[in-house]
Amino acid sequence: MNNSITINSINELGTVAESLLYFANGDRFFVFEGDMAAGKTTFIKAFCEAIGVKDVVSSPTFSIVNEYESPAGAVYHFDFYRLKNLQEAYDIGYEEYFYSNSYCLVEWPQKVEELLPEQYIKVSINITGDSQRRFDFERVVL
Repeated sequence: MNNSITINSINELGTVAESLLYFANGDRFFVFEGDMAAGKTTFIKAFCEAIGVKDVVSSPTFSIVNEYESPAGAVYHFDFYRLKNLQEAYDIGYEEYFYSNSYCLVEWPQKVEELLPEQYIKVSINITGDSQRRFDFERVVL
């Protein structure tokens, strides 16, 4: 399984999402890294579609976490960009989400790095051209 995929169009995100699901092999905790406007939320929309989410998927920038329903159960989508300190993560009850065995999709994980579980899938998104992106998948075990 190739864990690096380059795409030239947003229309190819569904293929990347399917590849990520195959790579994850049942794991449900994902962190998404990339510069501002790299396409993290856009890719998460495609990933949610791949796992059967019918809800409208949007950035939880202000709410910190959005919850969606899928055939496999709840999906929690986090955006920690605006987090001022770790206490805010404790205040939303991050443990209940992170250790729920539900899908957890985390944008800006570096803001809560010490709270991440011991095993997760890291997705790095790099801008390599105007509409070109490279996706790298990595299984992280601490």
